[in-house]
Amino acid sequence: MINKIKYSSVSSLNVFSSFLKSSNYLKILSASDEKKLAKKFFNNGDLKAAKILILSHLRFVIHIAKNYSGYGLPEADLIQEGNIGLMKSVKKFNPYLGVRLVSFSVYWIKSEINEYILKNWRIVKVATTKSQKKLFFNLKKIKKKLDWFNKKEISDVAKKLGVKNKDVIEMESRMSAKDVFLDNSSNNNDYKEKNNFYSLSFLKDKFSNFTNVIEDDNWKKYIKNKLNVALSYLDERSRNIICSRWLNKNKKKTLKNIAKNYGISAERVRQLEKNAMKKLRLTIKKFNKK
Repeated sequence: MINKIKYSSVSSLNVFSSFLKSSNYLKILSASDEKKLAKKFFNNGDLKAAKILILSHLRFVIHIAKNYSGYGLPEADLIQEGNIGLMKSVKKFNPYLGVRLVSFSVYWIKSEINEYILKNWRIVKVATTKSQKKLFFNLKKIKKKLDWFNKKEISDVAKKLGVKNKDVIEMESRMSAKDVFLDNSSNNNDYKEKNNFYSLSFLKDKFSNFTNVIEDDNWKKYIKNKLNVALSYLDERSRNIICSRWLNKNKKKTLKNIAKNYGISAERVRQLEKNAMKKLRLTIKKFNKK
């Protein structure tokens, strides 16, 4: 008989400590019960079976999340990310492979927690490549002292983790650094008390002309918009002549080419172009007066 779990006892909790206590009361499924539930969800998409599988493994997620407490991030957030990984693993779990869900879920739970830590440990992401991620999660465990690695230790760590020496040095530097506030508008009072130096005033680029760049960009957009509206007042043939002669950057057509397309003389195309240009100027002036 599959153990029944009261969903309301978990979903109605608002306090994190209560959630931790309640998770201990959720019964662990036997191998046979787990397999029955997994087959129901795998074959029929039974969401009730999936819920029981997830809730029965919550304590396992909490156990894994506690191993990441040294990164200074809220435990509740780590558990939440781990729960997301658990739900993803239940969705992907195949009960016919002969593996317990707890063994299959480890990768998914750790993967979600690891990604959360990498994104939130610092303002700027400290690890992006595979070797950097490996170093980030192993350097603290390997490092036995607080001061910097010597050359031999760097070589040993690089050899043990299968990375380059320069990657070890760079990651050690990144992990030793701290976030720096650019100005004193921060709400971090502890930082204000310890640091009187703010670097924002030293970052000013006195040679920057970004205002001119923005102004030019806005002006180009304004002119382009005016031109598009003015072109819409021309007949189709006149509009095509103007676009082919002046607005096609890649292949500007000659009067002869356009004349051949319309079966008229080049002189007639020139006259149509002249009239179209005159109409464009008048239309744009009309809009400017408004």
